[in-house]
Amino acid sequence: MTRGVLVITGASRGIGAATARLAGAAGYDVLVNFVSNADAATSVVAAIEAAGGSAFSVQADASSKAGIAAIFAAADARGTLAGLVNNAGVVDARSRVDEMDEARLTRMMGTNIVGPMLCAGEAVRRLSTLHGGAGGAIVNVSSVAARLGSPAEYVDYAASKAAIDTFTLGLAREVATEGIRVNAVRPGIIDTEIHASGGQPDRVQRVRGMVPMLREGKADEVARAILWLLSDEASYTTGALLDVGGGR
Repeated sequence: MTRGVLVITGASRGIGAATARLAGAAGYDVLVNFVSNADAATSVVAAIEAAGGSAFSVQADASSKAGIAAIFAAADARGTLAGLVNNAGVVDARSRVDEMDEARLTRMMGTNIVGPMLCAGEAVRRLSTLHGGAGGAIVNVSSVAARLGSPAEYVDYAASKAAIDTFTLGLAREVATEGIRVNAVRPGIIDTEIHASGGQPDRVQRVRGMVPMLREGKADEVARAILWLLSDEASYTTGALLDVGGGR
């Protein structure tokens, strides 16, 4: 008997994959969402199952209406939704704002804030006691960039994560009496592939000296914070923005 289906967007690598593995160990039936890397998603599912957990993968774009519909249809077919981790996100090449074009900004906002809001809406329709649900939890993955602004690097990414923070606070208060808790984690410099995807494979080494703890974080360290926010141990925590950034 599982604790219900936990949807994790962008769960084939990095923080999403680490969260999926811990969630499987915690008893969730984990929906491992991915866009293109089927091998990575299959590996995450296999690791969860090898450890005695339950998981399945769903290929879909978590920033599109059709993709989101496919994700939640697969979750419904599997069982009762227990929660959502809005983890999918993108960065782009290092750039000043006056060098950014509309295509970049549309992709950034579509993936990093529009998609998560649409996913949350689907989750609320299933979890809310107002709609006959049994409650649950939503955790959004933000970034310390929301506080820092990321000047001359990716202000657009920072802005999208600041929007996630505001969305987290507003939704948490909106559904607080409906059995749903909504929180966010704000990772700092974490050693994942996202830096290379933005054209900066050396970014962790370059900026770790700015972190008070003088080291980068690990995906598992963020995942543990996410699992705590999902758990009953955080039963009185909603609308929280939890920094996991080594003091930065």
